[in-house]
Amino acid sequence: MKPDATTDERMPAQDYREAAVLREGLRPFLRRSEEIAAANGLAFQRLLLLITGASDRSERSTVTNLAGRMQLAQDTVTDRVARAEAAGLPAREQSEDDGRIAYRRLPSEGERRLAGTVASLNADRRSRIALVSALDRSRRTRT
Repeated sequence: MKPDATTDERMPAQDYREAAVLREGLRPFLRRSEEIAAANGLAFQRLLLLITGASDRSERSTVTNLAGRMQLAQDTVTDRVARAEAAGLPAREQSEDDGRIAYRRLPSEGERRLAGTVASLNADRRSRIALVSALDRSRRTRT
């Protein structure tokens, strides 16, 4: 992967500290997310798929828009969706307007599992959002 920026100058120590703080703040959240998802009967990759689909206000997600929002290759998301559908999460709904399009929606069991996971992570999520906001404020005051 190509870096966004290169420099011949030495990076300020503050940049390294911020990178470390961000990583140290995010990794425990991801680990806790994995644990909570498992307790709610969701594999972590399914959690990512379902939460991305559920956050779509139209409630009609396609593999194409899920792939774009998840920043993953379409064949990767197609595979994940197929495995999730085999487990009953999510349900497939054929478009009435275009037979080539299949929408995904959460059935009630999927919604229950996802809601339980997201609700259990509320405090963790808020503290990570505060961390990112603080880092962003710090960055803006330095520039």
